[in-house]
Amino acid sequence: MTALDTNVLVRFLVSDDAAQTARAKALIRRTAIRDAQLLVTDVVACELVWVLESGYDFSKKEIADLLHALLRSQQLRFQRADELSRALAAFETGRGDFSDYVIREIARSDGAASVATFDKKLWSEPGFERVPG
Repeated sequence: MTALDTNVLVRFLVSDDAAQTARAKALIRRTAIRDAQLLVTDVVACELVWVLESGYDFSKKEIADLLHALLRSQQLRFQRADELSRALAAFETGRGDFSDYVIREIARSDGAASVATFDKKLWSEPGFERVPG
């Protein structure tokens, strides 16, 4: 199995570089023909959201729609698909960044009751707590 770097997914999704977009699409097409999958790590999923928000001005809804589609893709295997799906649902309605919710969901899966944070906007959300002091 081959893992994807964030830049490959970005080229595939935004088509801002013709040569790299063609290569990214060809890789995904070859993967589909072989009935194989490409790995998308949690870090790549978080980076992808950050790049789409900050570099391409995608809205939260556009990003959520894209991630839902990617999570359903037969050619992609996400490192922690269940956690990413829960993080995506929280991102769609919450005040935090996608990466905040990914951190929370991975922490929960690893047995943590909550995530201590200095991020005030998260204190009222389930699974986050203010750093005591």
